[in-house]
Amino acid sequence: MKLEQAIQQEKFSSESHKAFLNVLYASSVINTIQLRFFKQHGLSPEQYNVLRILRGQFPQPARIGLLQERMLDKMSNASRLVEKLKQKELLTRTACCEDRRQMDVLITKKGLDLLKKLDPEVNQFNYKIKGISEADFAQLNKILDQLCIELNT
Repeated sequence: MKLEQAIQQEKFSSESHKAFLNVLYASSVINTIQLRFFKQHGLSPEQYNVLRILRGQFPQPARIGLLQERMLDKMSNASRLVEKLKQKELLTRTACCEDRRQMDVLITKKGLDLLKKLDPEVNQFNYKIKGISEADFAQLNKILDQLCIELNT
């Protein structure tokens, strides 16, 4: 559904205004799809993000601060997410040898196995979008990168 139909608005004050609303709307659509998908597997999108970061660090542990830095949603509470994933036995959390105030977080075999199971399904979602070429995605990425650079300066 196009933005105009979704929000029942035909005119916008400018193309940039429409673009910002389109980014927010697209993000909302993607988030809704992700919530439904990950809920089937007992995860939230944020928990999945933490597991992917930990898989990238594996076999080295990560600290909570590193997780927070790398997470897509900077507003997420990494400590709370780690605790929930620990309860599900998808990661371990131990006191850091060098600094007892820090915690080392390491993905477990169960966590790695879950990601391995989810990878094909996540990739299938990525390929579900057939009407947009790789070149179009590359252009979109370039524009979104520039947008983020401009907004963060």
